[in-house]
Amino acid sequence: MTRWYEGPLAAFDTETTGVDVERDRIVSAALVVQECAGGRVRQTRWLVNPGIPVPREATEVHGLTDEHLQHHGRWPAPVMEEIARALAEQQVAGRPVVVMNAPFDLTLLDRELRRHRASSLARYLDNRPLTVLDPRVLDKHLDRYRKGRRTLSDLCGHYGIELEGAHDAAADALASLEVVRAVGRRFAARLERLSPAELHTLQAVWFAAQARGLQAWFARQGTPEAVDPHWPLRPEVSTAA
Repeated sequence: MTRWYEGPLAAFDTETTGVDVERDRIVSAALVVQECAGGRVRQTRWLVNPGIPVPREATEVHGLTDEHLQHHGRWPAPVMEEIARALAEQQVAGRPVVVMNAPFDLTLLDRELRRHRASSLARYLDNRPLTVLDPRVLDKHLDRYRKGRRTLSDLCGHYGIELEGAHDAAADALASLEVVRAVGRRFAARLERLSPAELHTLQAVWFAAQARGLQAWFARQGTPEAVDPHWPLRPEVSTAA
């Protein structure tokens, strides 16, 4: 029987105007699909004209300028629907979706759907959650005492994954997928008996514990920043007074 980390996986990634999931916008996105380890990769890419200026700091990260997006990007509404439907197809196919730092990308997509489609990610998924595999959460739980940062670049270096064209959505998605396969192999004794659906449930628990630990660290540092414990999607922010 094929182990889940050698079998079919998809991966999703975005590039954005910033890091605020409630206010920032998606400027590019990609979904990659691979039916088996080492197999052919299918890629779908989207380029978006977000309708707002792209801050210089964001352009310095992903290289996408206002001028380029205005000339080559599509309007957000149809793109967000296409992305949501593409993710729903993965759910129907029973294919786990790898999302590095899932609460960022999936929450931002949800807010874009609310903004441009008067809908939500949950509605496109028919209120059945994706089976998500988050390499950051998995690595942090399985190798919790390792020192150092755990960005995608760091994880690629640690697991020996080549990352070409960092901060390109398709390149990052594929690298995230390969990191999850590498995590699965390295920690096979702890993971191979778990299904992706079981891992999805466990990651929500692990992420909440990781968030509590980070919140405690912030408190010791005297930092007022709040850490949201929800995974893989943050709840909608109430606008009630």
